[in-house]
Amino acid sequence: MKVLSAQETSGLLPYTALAEQLRAVLVDKRAGRASAPPRLHVPLAGGGVLLVMPAADEELAITKLVTVHPQNVAQGLPSVQAEVLVFEARTGRRLLWLDGDSVTAHRTAALSLLAAQTLAPNPAGPLLIIGTGVQGRSHLEAMAQGLGVRQVYVTARDPAHATDLAAYARSLGVDAESIARPEEVLDQVSLIVTATTSPEPVLPPEVRADAFITAVGSFQPERAELPAALVQKAQLYVDTVEGARAEAGDLVRASIDWSRVTPLEEAIMQPKPATGPVIFKSVGHALWDLAAARLIWSSLGG
Repeated sequence: MKVLSAQETSGLLPYTALAEQLRAVLVDKRAGRASAPPRLHVPLAGGGVLLVMPAADEELAITKLVTVHPQNVAQGLPSVQAEVLVFEARTGRRLLWLDGDSVTAHRTAALSLLAAQTLAPNPAGPLLIIGTGVQGRSHLEAMAQGLGVRQVYVTARDPAHATDLAAYARSLGVDAESIARPEEVLDQVSLIVTATTSPEPVLPPEVRADAFITAVGSFQPERAELPAALVQKAQLYVDTVEGARAEAGDLVRASIDWSRVTPLEEAIMQPKPATGPVIFKSVGHALWDLAAARLIWSSLGG
């Protein structure tokens, strides 16, 4: 079994190629060639939780193991730790041990990239990023690489973090600046990423009619980055309906009619929306980790 470091794992997951692999996994899911059960939640001592996320297609099987310990922050330890184990489906032979945090960062941003390619009325940007953690950074990279975005605005609770991410964007050749509040640029941006841990909305409801919003921060039914007024008027898409119904507080708290919600696997087969606002909400799924494993295994000559 080959063990890959975080740097090695990230280096084998370019966003555009991963977005195409995610599209292929969605096609395989619809055809019954790839599947994943709901993730298993195991309570741990001290208030932590172990998440077990298996998935398989006809060639590979994976299990993602994630531990979440919010109390670790006070001790200077990571609150989320993850690994992805990759097996040969037909024999069970162990093939790869991947850095799970790197897989999560890249596959989440690549899924948002695929959603933007599929759904965004005006995918050229400019782009507004709310939140400057791992997902804010990975979404910046994905949108710049995959959509050719060249104008970015960054805002965060800590202005220094926004300044730092804007500087990183400029190092990628992107024209970027930090701003104090989203309202400063909502009349300019057609792409918006919310990637925060805020339990309450971080984006006002007044966005452009052609806005595409990808919301990746909240993953509990009682938390919402997006205001109900925006959710209620937007066209709604999700990574999986079952996951969104259980965890997408942005939609749950807005009391939406779930018949209005379209999973991405159906959206990739339909014409792009002519206008917006369009919201894509993702909460994560083991199939997205399987897509990352497929790309890495093929890159290694498997």
